[in-house]
Amino acid sequence: MASANTSIRCLDGLLLPCWRPLDNVQFLDRAGRGFVYFLALAYLFIGVSIISDRFMAAIEVITSQEREVSVRKPNGDTQIVVVRMWNETVANLTLMALGSSAPEILLSVIEIYAKNFEAGELGPGTIVGSAAYNLLVIIAICVSMIPEGEVRRIKHLGVFFVTATWSIFAYVWLYLILCVFSPGKVEIWEGLLTFSFFPLTVLTAYAADRKMYKYISKDYRMNRRGVIVQAERNNLEMGNSELLALDDVHEDIKQEYINTLKELRHQNPHADLGVLEKMTHEILLNRGPKSRAFYRIQATRKFIGSGDLLRRISERAQSDLSEVKAELQRESGAAEYNQTACRAYFEPSKYTVLESCGRFEVRIVRVGNIDCPLTVEYTTEDGTAQAGSDYVSAKGSVHFGAGEKEKRIRLEVIDDDVFEPDEHFYIRLCSSQPTGSLGTPVLATVIILDDDHGGFFKFEAQNHEIVESIGQYDLKVIRCSGARGKVIIPYWTEDGTAKHGKEYQKQEGQLIFDNNESEKSVPLTIIEEDSYEKDVLFYVQLGEPQTTGDELATLAEEAEKKHPDERTDREKIALLGKPRLGDIIRAQVRIKESKEFKNTVDKLVQRANASILIGTSSWKEQFIEALTVSSSDENVDEKQPSKLDYVMHFLTVFWKIIFAFVPPTDMLKGYLCFVVSIFCIGVVTAVIGDVASHFGATLGIKDAVTAIVFVALGTSIPDTFASKVAAIQDKYADASIGNVTGSNAVNVFLGIGVAWSIAAIYHHVNGNVFHVDPGNLAFSVTIFCTEAVLVIIVLVLRRSKFIGGELGGPVCMKYLTSAVFFSMWLLYLVMSSLEVYGVIHGF
Repeated sequence: MASANTSIRCLDGLLLPCWRPLDNVQFLDRAGRGFVYFLALAYLFIGVSIISDRFMAAIEVITSQEREVSVRKPNGDTQIVVVRMWNETVANLTLMALGSSAPEILLSVIEIYAKNFEAGELGPGTIVGSAAYNLLVIIAICVSMIPEGEVRRIKHLGVFFVTATWSIFAYVWLYLILCVFSPGKVEIWEGLLTFSFFPLTVLTAYAADRKMYKYISKDYRMNRRGVIVQAERNNLEMGNSELLALDDVHEDIKQEYINTLKELRHQNPHADLGVLEKMTHEILLNRGPKSRAFYRIQATRKFIGSGDLLRRISERAQSDLSEVKAELQRESGAAEYNQTACRAYFEPSKYTVLESCGRFEVRIVRVGNIDCPLTVEYTTEDGTAQAGSDYVSAKGSVHFGAGEKEKRIRLEVIDDDVFEPDEHFYIRLCSSQPTGSLGTPVLATVIILDDDHGGFFKFEAQNHEIVESIGQYDLKVIRCSGARGKVIIPYWTEDGTAKHGKEYQKQEGQLIFDNNESEKSVPLTIIEEDSYEKDVLFYVQLGEPQTTGDELATLAEEAEKKHPDERTDREKIALLGKPRLGDIIRAQVRIKESKEFKNTVDKLVQRANASILIGTSSWKEQFIEALTVSSSDENVDEKQPSKLDYVMHFLTVFWKIIFAFVPPTDMLKGYLCFVVSIFCIGVVTAVIGDVASHFGATLGIKDAVTAIVFVALGTSIPDTFASKVAAIQDKYADASIGNVTGSNAVNVFLGIGVAWSIAAIYHHVNGNVFHVDPGNLAFSVTIFCTEAVLVIIVLVLRRSKFIGGELGGPVCMKYLTSAVFFSMWLLYLVMSSLEVYGVIHGF
């Protein structure tokens, strides 16, 4: 496309031909074509942003995959825990960086192919221009967007310094291969070495993340298995480095979950636990760390009228909690009772009667299909009680008519005047008609209490283990070998490792057993702390029995004061029947954490990752999302989309529908979506390259300027919004600026390393040399490297006590920093553009 004042000739692109005619085009026509190209370029940037987000969603699913790891705890027990298969730093520098920078990288590779393996200006220029924009403009925005009075610091400072060093080195390396090693050409070894710096960047950043340099210090030693462990933590054997992260991350999340739940319970003392768990999980999802992919996708969705991802958190929290509760129920072996079958059994299965009661009844019930008649046979069996002397034997059958649910059997106990211990016998259901209609239990136990003795008082069991969520626990005290008279039993609690007022409420009182009463309970109140792990105990003590006005009890007290030889026969009988303490008068109560609560925390912590909000499970879900307008307002209660939401939805609905055909992320663990998405990005990027080149040629703008001004800006806008949201919502600055340096390095090592390696190999095979004009690119790289070093210095200085962090801080300082960074970007654009047009001389 030529004219009187334009010397740039339009060439047909890889996919799009030039807008013809090319000659004698008037100014207004050229301006109109340029405007159309500009709109097309903007629309293509939106499209590539949308498909890039589908690509990022696939990467998030892939990098969120987990595996089980065996951990040996300090007490020697082995615990199975779940950890991410991908290290966060490795994921950010590989797949995440590829996802956010895929358009720039693919543009460089596609341009090489489109220009018959000759060097172009659009791809490399976009990479350098995008790096300058990311480092200067995005960080400038993030610094100033932090709320007043707040700061954000980089948490993984070692990783930041490593990636910052590599990002500067990457562009210094470009200068070296263009102007020093082989000026004007790129050899194969230079291209391949450029690419090889990519895995080196990942490895060194991973080493910094794992703090491997500490392994050579005296705080670390080699254990007998040859595993490096920290000396002060030698009671925990670790077989792999992921467990170091497990201690710091998983335990922090668990503790945050527990603390949040306690706080909510304190604020809402009468709320249901399930509601509080849902609220806690929702808060955890909101507060939890979010990946680069999440912020990138969230920014795009809000821009195109597809809603705010955070609006899904409430629904997801309820869904997670329901799934976890159902899973725990399945794991506990709870099964539904078969209601179609008829079953008969004893209810209850244990009866305690007095020796003087005479006749009593035993209850048989049936459940299931009760519309049919049923006959069951029963018989009594001796235990320590003997038929004929202690009870009357019985044998017979019981007939249930249609619709009858229960029947009763009458049994008889024989009374005597002899002091004797408690005795028991059994009654058994032995057969049924129709057969197979007996349930559980089929055996009932009848305990006969002697009523000629005051009885022995004791706890039913010595050791009791309860969960802290039980609230009220009734500790049973039984009266055996007698039930005569009214007796008072004192009791009190004593601290062990459990302290009253913290784990339980102190109790002190009396149990009053009336005549012929055989069972009472000490009411214990357990204080629920929602502890993830708990194992404390306290004690309950019984005091000496006290009698109240019973004639024989008074006689026994008088007999105790006499010498045994002076006691009358009646006094001896009264003394023999005196109430006494039994063998278990001190009970130990052990309080453990609630298994359900612990398992719920474990499972919800595994789900406390916002990545679950990104993926899709079906094409139906994707098309519904593509056709639905959602509010981008962060206020969850505001459900109506705004007019802008509708406008952006209808402008982008074409891209939404097209890319809804991409396979869901749930298919093949995200890998199918990964492959299809990157292919779609490549197609759209190829069109962008053609349109950008035609746009520049139409308006007389050289490709180098088009790349650093328009294309770099278009491909970086989504990252801008993503970093802004991450800076505001995250506790640390890693997700907003810590990833910028790593992405800049990866862009060079992949985008230019791959493209130039391919071109150098192609020309070598054909006996030629791959020529690259060092002028424009080398000058642009030099300016960028100089400004990058200054930016890193400023960020480090901002970590001082005066400001406190890389982002935010005092109002005047944060706006001054932003203004300086933005001015540096404008200086970069102006100087690079002037050099391209020959106004100033480069290299």
